[in-house]
Amino acid sequence: MRATDQDVQYLARKIIRTLTTAGRIDCDNEESVVMGLTGALLKEIRQEDALNEEARAILMSHSSTMARDNITGLDMFRKVKRELAKKKGVIL
Repeated sequence: MRATDQDVQYLARKIIRTLTTAGRIDCDNEESVVMGLTGALLKEIRQEDALNEEARAILMSHSSTMARDNITGLDMFRKVKRELAKKKGVIL
């Protein structure tokens, strides 16, 4: 299931309220902090989505080799994605 922007905002709000209630953070404008966290989370999700698309494109271009060498798609997808993330400095 894919998280919507509203789902991400709900999670951000829940995180901020939990941390505030526990006394772990103090914020004057909770809504502003929620919006900032929502934006950061959405940016990370979109960055990972872009990595997934790039990894899929690479796999599609090598599908015949993978079939010939009996390599599973999921294992190769994970490996390609990990290498792309490393190359781009993205932490998964």
